[in-house]
Amino acid sequence: MGHLNLPASKRSSNPRQWRLLDIVTAAFFGIVLLFFILLFTPLGDSMAASGRQTLLLSTASDPRQRQRLVTLVEAGQHLQPIEYCPPEAVAHMPCEDPRRNSQLSREMNFYRERHCPLPEETPLCLIPPPSGYKIPVPWPESLHKIWHANMPYNKIADRKGHQGWMKREGEYFTFPGGGTMFPGGAGQYIEKLAQYIPLNGGTLRTALDMGCGVASFGGTLLSQGILALSFAPRDSHKSQIQFALERGVPAFVAMLGTRRLPFPAYSFDLMHCSRCLIPFTAYNATYFIEVDRLLRPGGYLVISGPPVQWPKQDKEWADLQAVARALCYELIAVDGNTVIWKKPVGDSCLPSQNEFGLELCDESVPPSDAWYFKLKRCVTRPSSVKGEHALGTISKWPERLTKVPSRAIVMKNGLDVFEADARRWARRVAYYRDSLDLKLKSPTVRNVMDMNAFFGGFAAALASDPVWVMNVIPARKPLTLDVIYDRGLIGVYHDWCEPFSTYPRTYDFIHVSGIESLIKRQDSSKSRCSLVDLMVEMDRILRPEGKVVIRDSPEVLDKVARMAHAVRWSSSIHEKEPESHGREKILIATKSLWKLPSNSH
Repeated sequence: MGHLNLPASKRSSNPRQWRLLDIVTAAFFGIVLLFFILLFTPLGDSMAASGRQTLLLSTASDPRQRQRLVTLVEAGQHLQPIEYCPPEAVAHMPCEDPRRNSQLSREMNFYRERHCPLPEETPLCLIPPPSGYKIPVPWPESLHKIWHANMPYNKIADRKGHQGWMKREGEYFTFPGGGTMFPGGAGQYIEKLAQYIPLNGGTLRTALDMGCGVASFGGTLLSQGILALSFAPRDSHKSQIQFALERGVPAFVAMLGTRRLPFPAYSFDLMHCSRCLIPFTAYNATYFIEVDRLLRPGGYLVISGPPVQWPKQDKEWADLQAVARALCYELIAVDGNTVIWKKPVGDSCLPSQNEFGLELCDESVPPSDAWYFKLKRCVTRPSSVKGEHALGTISKWPERLTKVPSRAIVMKNGLDVFEADARRWARRVAYYRDSLDLKLKSPTVRNVMDMNAFFGGFAAALASDPVWVMNVIPARKPLTLDVIYDRGLIGVYHDWCEPFSTYPRTYDFIHVSGIESLIKRQDSSKSRCSLVDLMVEMDRILRPEGKVVIRDSPEVLDKVARMAHAVRWSSSIHEKEPESHGREKILIATKSLWKLPSNSH
């Protein structure tokens, strides 16, 4: 139609030239149309998301592609943020992946323990929040209710609601405080225990709740001044540890299987099992022996539920009592389906002959090594653990927080190092509050992690704040976690070249002093793993709008600041407190609340 008014001579003079022009014009308008489709329509979003996921999967299937991406991020040359993981990864824990671990041996629940993929086997991506995610309910309200949208898993509420575990009420999950063995509430249950155990007055401070459900027992003990660390595996009660942490109760994912739990000897004043279903007498009482390693001399062991006076479990109940007798545990009470024992103080009275073949460990078995350390079928000698550590010989809480533990004194220059560390962290935390405006007393800060805790000085300086601190001792550094427990604090061993055993979005505040030291080889300046992978892991466990504080040299913090953009953090670098020596500076980062595009679901 556009050619009708042209003279014939003009129309026919160069038909080839006009056909070429038509093609170019059509191609141009086609490109413009495609651009608008990609930019402004759901189809474009879908294609882009598909392309991103293809690239994402390629970083897992092609180690070279992944390494190229890591190198670009480290150099600050990756201008876009690292891609988000698929929506189904909202609760992903790399080392407790049931799809991967289900192929492993069932013997002694090996398949439920930590089994971490190599970095090159995992996609380099950021775990997204679930649809509708909200900033968590602040403490202490969170102990009693949390947002349903943050953990939209109804399985426990449906199955255990009648036992008072938790209930769905509108846009919240609520926690009446019950449990399988205490449907009337943990408060009533703890009152019963208090008839036999000194739960008040500071004698007991650290507790381990084994197979904890949603941690109502540990949450209720907090009002008694007892700090209970709860653990459970990732099992059929989906996300029970995630519920505990969302409530603000100390918890982490673990399984008592083939390895020691990641704690030093004589860490806990109280150990508790409420229908935890741990077969304590199986495998020649191996699991009872591990409980004995962790329980402080003079401490208390409480087991409620099977096999204690349980129908059709007479033999198991008799065996459990026999093991306790062989280890000279004092029977305090049997109250219904609950038994309470007290561990003896001093060297074990283990007889040379007993029906379980129990023997004392020889000196070649380190009592406090517990990172990927196979369970031993021998009993830890109290004399093999240096220093005073029995209840009655250590100070009561809160005095034990500041008194130098004897397990610190036995270290080289331990007394001086401990006192200097305590002064240093009191000064640093005061500077954080007063000069850097870090609101550690805010109701929005409850779950805190110190990734390189040493003697727990940072946590001790926060003792008056409404927070709890997971003190992490890197497994390749001096094993000072026993000092932390002697102070009445809690923590675990961990190697930061692996993911941590927790769900995504479980910590409000992460602190690390010397981040590069966590991944360096001890005998060289080379790294064992990538700082990019470590920051992606920190992002996984940090809640949206949570903060990270990193102390290190200016050169290291410059690298971290370049990478912060890639994990969608906003960051700033500050001078250290005036009284401190050395070259280090302080980086403060905040994780943004970002959401998946609507079409990615």
